[in-house]
Amino acid sequence: MASGGFGFRAYTLFDTLLWIACLNVLWFVFTLLGGVVLGAGPSTVAAHVLVRDKVRGNATPLLRRFAREYFKNFGKGNALGLPLLAVGVALVLNWGYFSAGWDLGSQIASAGILLAALFVAGTLCYLFPMFARYELSLVQYFLMSSRFAMRHLAGTVILLFVTAAALFVCRSIPGLIPFFGVGAWLYVTGWLCDRFFTANDDAMAGMEAAGTAASKPAPALAKEASLV
Repeated sequence: MASGGFGFRAYTLFDTLLWIACLNVLWFVFTLLGGVVLGAGPSTVAAHVLVRDKVRGNATPLLRRFAREYFKNFGKGNALGLPLLAVGVALVLNWGYFSAGWDLGSQIASAGILLAALFVAGTLCYLFPMFARYELSLVQYFLMSSRFAMRHLAGTVILLFVTAAALFVCRSIPGLIPFFGVGAWLYVTGWLCDRFFTANDDAMAGMEAAGTAASKPAPALAKEASLV
């Protein structure tokens, strides 16, 4: 079968959709296994590790690898996920409180909370894919993902748009949630982040090489290239 033919592209599409559906089911099963609150973080970590392998063409047994990454990173997954969950709950509660008021102070506060929520959502989109790609300390994952979200605004806007689109589709067609609701979002954001990180690493490596060629020390750039 020709690699560029319609049949091959159709097969690749349906194979990817089936893979996403399986990933979606595994995410829900292992999230429930951890009691939801303690299972969401490790499940998301495991999912993004598998997404990174998938987009790089590395075929691995889905269930076995997911389970291994889930239990291996159970503590770190919760160390990443629980603070975000707590911040998210606090933002939702505060936005609900201030948005109910009609005075100027309440409206300014609700607008500020909305901007903070967008920043947290952007950081979340990068956080778990960054964990799947780089070896950092837990604090550095939060710092570098938030910095990346601020410095690469175009990519952050794209990720937020994908997130909003996924939420809209899931609200409009709830029947998709058990099959593609979370898995599709994980796959698309993981695929995009892999491209963003690769482009950033290449740019940083090029800047470091240019600085070395010009005999100008650039320790900050070298350090950043090794992180994001």
